[in-house]
Amino acid sequence: MHSSSITRRGFLTKSAASVAGAMSMGALAQGATAASKPNIVFILVDDLGWADVGCFGSTFYETPNIDALAGGGMKFTDAYAACPVCSPTRASIMTGKYPARLHLTNFLKGKRVRKGSPILPADYVDGLALDEVTLPEALKTAGYRTIHLGKWHLGGEGFEPEAQGFDVNVGGHHSGMPKSFFWPQWEKNPPLVGRADGEYLPDRLSQDACTFIRENKDAPFFMYLSHYSVHIPLQAKAEKIKKYRKKLEEHPPKPGEQNNPVYAAMVESIDESVGRVTQTLEECGIADNTIVVFFSDNGGLSVKEGAHTPATTNAPLRGGKGHLYEGGIRESCIVRWPGVTKPGSVSSTPITSVDFMPTLCAAAGVEAKGHESTGPIDGMDITSVLKSPGQGLERDAIYWHYPHFANQGGDPGAAVRMGDWKLIERYEDNRLELYNLREDLGETRNLAESQPKRARALLAKLQEWRASVKANMPLPNPAYGESE
Repeated sequence: MHSSSITRRGFLTKSAASVAGAMSMGALAQGATAASKPNIVFILVDDLGWADVGCFGSTFYETPNIDALAGGGMKFTDAYAACPVCSPTRASIMTGKYPARLHLTNFLKGKRVRKGSPILPADYVDGLALDEVTLPEALKTAGYRTIHLGKWHLGGEGFEPEAQGFDVNVGGHHSGMPKSFFWPQWEKNPPLVGRADGEYLPDRLSQDACTFIRENKDAPFFMYLSHYSVHIPLQAKAEKIKKYRKKLEEHPPKPGEQNNPVYAAMVESIDESVGRVTQTLEECGIADNTIVVFFSDNGGLSVKEGAHTPATTNAPLRGGKGHLYEGGIRESCIVRWPGVTKPGSVSSTPITSVDFMPTLCAAAGVEAKGHESTGPIDGMDITSVLKSPGQGLERDAIYWHYPHFANQGGDPGAAVRMGDWKLIERYEDNRLELYNLREDLGETRNLAESQPKRARALLAKLQEWRASVKANMPLPNPAYGESE
């Protein structure tokens, strides 16, 4: 990697000397085997809903590049974020651990309370603990060069990407949303100096991602392209917004269908980013030795929260960001791994964001280990599923723990999915909801009363898991019941 790039204005990095030294040592350690290790590109979109891309059912948003990625790899229909909000899911990707184990269970740093509630939200940490072994830290032991681009939102000063295993950090800091998606309006949020007035943030991140690929094509690298889009503020290029407004005029949507031209324009810009990255991999001759993962950190924003919102609808799923219903946690997920994934394959095996770390570590030939302070890795290596879409995993259940009041109206609670069955427990009143996802994907029929034995069994599993990870729980509200 050229020193002119890592010291370029707008990059937040370690010193050029320290990065070059770390990279040289890694290259020496790997020697002749480095070329055989796959590059890894992880593209994370913020607040993208399950049905917000064409290959997952959208007929309004246009995503030809994402669809092509799915056509060349594997699409997961039952992929989950570890939390219905961003920071916890991001922590799970970095560590392979459930947010409950990390006590990082809400976005940093949300503090919403509900007036008149019998509980207060649980206490949680201010950032991803430095003791945790992160994905980039593990990959660096195998000689990987590592770069973070875009949204971090896992801690402020002292907890930035550079402190968690990334050689280069482009625009990542404590904040979870930019002041604007256009320069110079974004000023120092993100901390990235624009190159021209009107520069659009997704384009800038894509440009720097492609530059990094070209300059590092001869050594294994891990790229974490973590877009601030399609989070609020909803802002897009004027010509794209105009395009989708015209599309709505020509084909008026039916009630409940996606119909937001600003959001559609943002999604298209993300799709163009995916296209630029995959094209650059092809041009550099390394596409066949690069794993590409496409994922979102939580469900789409389906309630009013700022200008031009609600952003999207997650139909046929119920709810959205901030909720433990499928619309808040089920994500569009694609993995393209040439030689492993069969082009155009589809898997319905449930996976979750804690699975990425152990899977990618296995691909790089390194052990995924968790720091003993919080316990073992929770995720599973899903390589067997990638090789054979009908393959299941020897995991009996997937768990969620969200002991907070979401900005989007979600209640504190927990959930467990076991097979086709999903149980939600509400912490305020201990209410239970039981759904059969195979028969009722939209979670419209609560079967907790008609199947009490099954509900109790799933609740017992959820409680046992919660105790095993020492989950941080809501606190009693000492003011509850007092006259106002």
